Amino acid sequence: MAESSPTHVEIFPNAHNFKIGEQNNYTVNGNYISNDQATLIQLLQPILDASHTRDRETSPPNSACFPGTRTDVIRMIVAWADSTLLWNTHVLWLYGFVGCGKSAIALAIALKFERRNRLVGSFFFFRNTGDRSRMKRFATTLAFQLAAAIPEAAPFIKRAVTEEGLLESSLVTQLRRLVYEPFKAAAKRGRLLKTTIMKGPFLIIIDGLDECEDHQDVQAFIDDMLEFFKKNPLVPLRLFITSRVEQHIQGHLKNKQVRLENLVNHCSRNDIDTFMTTCFKEEIKRNPVVRAYIQEHGDWPTKEDKDTLVDHIDGSFIFASGLFKYIVDSTDDQSTPMERLPHTLKMNPGLDTLYTKTLSRSQHLPHFPDIISTLALIFEPLPIIGLAELLGIKTFEVVRVLVNLQAIIHIPGTDDLPVTMCHTSLRDFLTTESRSGCFFTPPSYHLYLLYRCSTLHDDGQRPDTAAALYSISHAAKHTEQFTQLPPTAQGPILRFPQTLDAFYAHVLAKSENHPYFFDILSIIALSRRPTSVTKISELLSIKTFEVVQSLINLRPVINVTEDGDLLVPVCHASVHQFLTTECQSRHFFISPSYHLRLSYNYFSLHTGWLPSPTLSPPTVILSTEWPLPSRWHCEKFLEAISEPTIYNELDQPTHLPSQTLPYQHIFSFTQLFLWVFQDLGPKPQQILPSLTECIKYLALALEYLALALECNHAPDKWLRYSFYAFTNSCLVKTGFMGPLKLPQEQAKAFQQNVKHVEAAIRAQCSSVLEHSWDPNVNEMLIPCFLSHWTVMDAYLGLPDVKMDS
Repeated sequence: MAESSPTHVEIFPNAHNFKIGEQNNYTVNGNYISNDQATLIQLLQPILDASHTRDRETSPPNSACFPGTRTDVIRMIVAWADSTLLWNTHVLWLYGFVGCGKSAIALAIALKFERRNRLVGSFFFFRNTGDRSRMKRFATTLAFQLAAAIPEAAPFIKRAVTEEGLLESSLVTQLRRLVYEPFKAAAKRGRLLKTTIMKGPFLIIIDGLDECEDHQDVQAFIDDMLEFFKKNPLVPLRLFITSRVEQHIQGHLKNKQVRLENLVNHCSRNDIDTFMTTCFKEEIKRNPVVRAYIQEHGDWPTKEDKDTLVDHIDGSFIFASGLFKYIVDSTDDQSTPMERLPHTLKMNPGLDTLYTKTLSRSQHLPHFPDIISTLALIFEPLPIIGLAELLGIKTFEVVRVLVNLQAIIHIPGTDDLPVTMCHTSLRDFLTTESRSGCFFTPPSYHLYLLYRCSTLHDDGQRPDTAAALYSISHAAKHTEQFTQLPPTAQGPILRFPQTLDAFYAHVLAKSENHPYFFDILSIIALSRRPTSVTKISELLSIKTFEVVQSLINLRPVINVTEDGDLLVPVCHASVHQFLTTECQSRHFFISPSYHLRLSYNYFSLHTGWLPSPTLSPPTVILSTEWPLPSRWHCEKFLEAISEPTIYNELDQPTHLPSQTLPYQHIFSFTQLFLWVFQDLGPKPQQILPSLTECIKYLALALEYLALALECNHAPDKWLRYSFYAFTNSCLVKTGFMGPLKLPQEQAKAFQQNVKHVEAAIRAQCSSVLEHSWDPNVNEMLIPCFLSHWTVMDAYLGLPDVKMDS
């Protein structure tokens, strides 16, 4: 297929430059856009380089029908689209093999119907080009083009797009509300009705549907489109779709409502002959070496050689274009076009041999594997300078490799325009080992690209270069692609990092010396839902900037922004698995015992609900008032400590509340913590001894309480309620658990704390009674305290407690 110079109209070079109320002289599909339609751009956010009017040099596919070719198939498609017969199909699917010219034909049809003012819109999918390889903005882009081509539809689109939640709804809903229904409503108006009667239906063109990565959305689009036409057989709209034959498309388009056309049946040998003859004539005019050869040896190529070459091409325009570029390649100074022509006749029909032959020209150069592998796996085209920055090499080193590959890779005229493949089949070739052999790009290379993305933010900054912006947008996709590989395909690879775990450890090591690093990381790893920078700072009683400082270099694994109200999730589920699996993360392991610390931290943020002495008992508090995150972390901790490996971790101070926290909160929290344990319902046998480890935590509360009583800091109202509720709670009524097996030292330490509190109560008794608000406290408070502590002492004493020897 030949590449013709782009004949396009500018399609909103920069949507953000629109200023409502000013005169805008921009066009889409040849139509000027009014200020009202400009408003739609801001609402719809269409893809600006998806239509046939795009700059094909920077937004592939860059293919157009060569003058004088494809006339028969174009005539057939136009006749179908012009037909107003009621029984005519609304959809035509033109399918064919790689490189047979589907996109060029789609472009030709689009240009014809644009000139006839009957083109609603066009969408040219292309793999690995960001939004143009997805369905996310497909409906809004077509709606934008519809509003530009048919102003009568714009009010209906504007009304629909302002509906709450529409732009977050399904693809099918968006197409119905933004494209089909507005067109149907506008088609009833006078001008459109007259156009339909006089000239024929309107047309939407969708090229390269197989290039769309969202297979389920593609199927949903096809099914809903056919359903719409089934219910609206008289609507004057046609859809022309091109693609390769793929199961998820074929299974839905092979339908009596669709006209099927195999482009192979329309491939003319004369078209290829016309193309090759014209190309060789142009090369003779341009190349003095070829002209000198002809003067000495006669015609070149000879008619016999040219006919053999045309037969060898066998109807593939992309193969024809690639072979011709290979023959006349001006960068190859080792041979002449006359010497290279015989080699092309020996290449197997198809593109693999051409790809292999072309790639081998740069195979010996430095950085060749990295450059080719990057082109094969990146999700969005990058310019030469962006490729160099991403790989950490010089720009001239990228150019040196690519300059020999112009037969199969399109190199723009400047370093800041994207490098694209002439055809997506090259990516298929490079990622299929049985075809590419030594040029194979292993899928594990996604891990290296992820690592290279991470290096662009080592200083914590967010540069706005092409490579840096790419890394922000697509690093998570490289992670996803790598984690989806079977273990045998993940490595280790012959470069750093060899594994995903090694990469995560490398990134986390950048901030591990920050004073709050492990606390912040623990909150992110163990939180029930992603939390914000502000919430993390509240939980740890630190400044928000300190949280950001700790996380700023971890952007490859944690999505952090400087906006404290935005959530801070991990970039991929594998990060959470890494942090919570000790054999993977090693010293970055976040123990589940930290749930205890988190439970208390959440508890301490909501102490305003703590009850007065006359309020409900803990059972009511737990079900209605206790902060849900606190209880959730409490339950997770109790589940975790049933594992023997967690027992020893409770000795670590990082997993217990800070010694500076208010003793009242510690005491109330302990009371509710134990109630949750009781409230868990049936417990496995292994969880019973785990509570003995929590006694260390309870002892801390008793220490605070004893200190408070000695200092006379506890108001008698709080003292009365807390002791009364606490000593009637699950700690005293522990018969449901059976005797606790406490180590001897631990049991004695706990008894000592109990007696310490009891002594403090007795010592302060007169003071408490003197200031008591309740005249009956003398009859109830002290006997209650002392009797409950006696029961506790008996329960934990030698007769009932089985001490370990």
